Order: sequence, then C-alpha cells, then structure tokens
Amino acid sequence: MTVVAERAGRAIRPFRVDVPEEALTEMRRRIRATVWPERETVPDTSQGVPLATMQELARHWGTDYDWRRCEARLNALPQFTTEIDGLDIHFLHVRSPHDDALPIVINHGWPGSVLEQLKVIDPLVNPTAHGGSAADAFHVVIPSMPGYGFSGKPTGTGWGPERMGRAWAELMTGLGYPRYVAQGGDWGAFVVDQMGLQAPPGLLGIHTNMPAVVPAEVDRALRAGDPPPSGLSAEERRACEQLVRTYGQVQYATYMAARPQTLYGIADSPVGLAAWLLDHNDADGQPAAAVLAALDRTTSDTGELTRDEVLDNATLYWLTRTGVSASRLYWEYRGGFFDAKGVTIPVAVSVFPGEQYQAPRSWTEQAYPGLVHYNQLPRGGHFAAWEEPRLLSDEIRAGFAFLRTPPLPAPRG
Repeated sequence: MTVVAERAGRAIRPFRVDVPEEALTEMRRRIRATVWPERETVPDTSQGVPLATMQELARHWGTDYDWRRCEARLNALPQFTTEIDGLDIHFLHVRSPHDDALPIVINHGWPGSVLEQLKVIDPLVNPTAHGGSAADAFHVVIPSMPGYGFSGKPTGTGWGPERMGRAWAELMTGLGYPRYVAQGGDWGAFVVDQMGLQAPPGLLGIHTNMPAVVPAEVDRALRAGDPPPSGLSAEERRACEQLVRTYGQVQYATYMAARPQTLYGIADSPVGLAAWLLDHNDADGQPAAAVLAALDRTTSDTGELTRDEVLDNATLYWLTRTGVSASRLYWEYRGGFFDAKGVTIPVAVSVFPGEQYQAPRSWTEQAYPGLVHYNQLPRGGHFAAWEEPRLLSDEIRAGFAFLRTPPLPAPRG
C-alpha cells in the first residue's frame, strides 16, 4: 500500500506496536494483586459494576487473556505517526484497491480508541467483498485522539474538539487528499461537528452517529430542570425524556470535566481503570449495557462486542498509560453536548436506538440545513462501529452517496 512519505515537510513515520513482555507480566501481577471492596448492597447495577462481574473479568484478564492477538491485528494494518501542531499523532491509513475511493477520516471517542473502528475498515475499503460495489469504496484514515492510545499526550491545555478538527484537516490534506469526508460518534461526533463549522476547503461533508440537534430553547429548559416547551411532537417529547435521563446519569463525565487529575487510581490499578471505562450508564443503560453484556460473550459471528474486545480496549489504555490523559478531554471542552452547533455543510445522520437520545428528524433538519441523509436504525447503540459494524458501514456508504452521483447534465436551450 502506498502512502505519502512527507506531510508539509514533516515525516510520516511507519509505526508498529511492540509491547515489552515485562509490561504484560506487570499488568497481570497488578490484576492479581487487586484489593477488592465488599460486594454491593443491591441486586442490580445501580451502585456500579458488580463485584462478581469485575472479579470474573479480572480472573480472565490476569490468566487467559492474550494481548498479542490484538497487537497482531493492529500490526496487520498500516500504522503511522506524524507531528501536528507540536504533538505526535498516531493513525491508521488503509487505502482501498479502488483508485476512485473517497478518502474518509473516522474519529473515535471515550472510552474508546482506534480499536472501536477496526471492524468497519474492510467493509469500507473493500466494499465488493461486503455486498457493495467499487463505487462505494473509501480510503480510511483513523487517528488516535491526542492523549489517547499511541498518540502523544498534550503537555499544555487547548487540545479540545476544535483543535482536533483543524489537526485532522491538516492530516488529510497532508496525506494527499485534497477532497475528503469525516465521520464520528461520541467525542468523534464533536470533532466532526467542529470540522463542519470550520469548513476547511477539502471537507465535502460529515457523517455523525451521535448528532447534536437539540434546539436552544429545549436545551435551556432541560438543563435548568424545567419542563420542555409546549407544542412538541411525540418524537420530540420522547427525545426530551431521554435527554433528562442522560443528563442525570453522566456523573463520570461531570467528574472528568471537573477533576481529571484526581483519577490517580485508574493510573495505578488495571482493574480500577477497567471498571471506570465500563461504568458510564447513559440512556437505556447504553453504552454500559452493551459493554457489560459483552463480558458474557466470548465470540460473536454478528459483530457484537466480545469480552476480549472489551479487554483489548482496557489493555490499550493501561499499556499506554492514558487513563488520565484521555479524561482531560472532558475538562478541555466547554461547549454544549447535544445542542445544535450551526453546521451548514452537507451532513449525514444515523440514529441508533440505544444512543443517549434518538434525534428526531424535525430537530435534525433544523440543526443541519445541509442534511443529505437521515435514517433510524433498528438496533445498535452508542458503540455503533463496535456493536453493529455492518449497519454503520452501510450508513456511511449511504450518507455519502450524494458525492458518488454523477452531476446532472446542464439544461439545453
């Protein structure tokens, strides 16, 4: 596979994951040495991840789990690092065999990593092997956000979604892609919204699976604890109910936004880190419900999360010591979460039923006047690329289909 070897005079360096065995031995030692609290006093998950769940996960993690399998999977893909705005950025860059493929930068979120998107790479790069045509192909770029995975950790402030949006635009043009699209969920959705606002010359459109479409008057009312405005449709009222529940169940986000440096425990204990990454109970138990369900799933033929995939992600955070550095993103961001941002470039939206809220079409059309695609999916949740890679891949294809259509001929006469 060919890549551009220089980016605006800065080297693009091949990257390979090679974790020392001593690091894995130390991780397993720390897992086995975990000091456990007493059992929760309730029969459900209302107090957090149950003790029995974490102990069983730790047993598997400390004995049978194989990081080398995940490492080999990453190393089978083209990986690189390059410096952007003074920081080393790690990214996957998988080119399609189809020359006319559309370049796309895909953004992960928290508590995820580039591992979230691995299942969508081949369907996008090789669509003919997955029910599509050559005209559906993408060249795929997946960067690790600053402070996450194998990217550098910022030593100063300022690396929020706005700065990431500018960095990804620089990355894409530097890779030789004068025209490209962007996709994201979770924090990645914030980044692509910012890219849409910045509208760099090469960006043709964005796709989001966590749209920010809440009207200002609704957002103000819900945040103040007031009832939503009158005159809402049934779909809009349902979204309001979901948002109220979500706003009341994101204590983890509130804490990271206020005191990320205090999370020393997740830098010292693999089990403490894994529990923190697992327990974020959003609407309908998502994404925690999907992640916790995966702990009972050792294999999957349908793309659902498995126990080892959950541990791959936790292990990546542990080995790269990014539990705290990744948390600082919440501190950096000062904007609203689901309020409309004013994006006017072409936008495609996919609404999964297990997301924090299901964005109504009416709000979506108001928030994104350049809306080119809107679809409500029958299943899937917050971790769409992990849980439903086939559905998300199909949605990305459909969302950017407008760019594949030949222009209409000019009228005669």
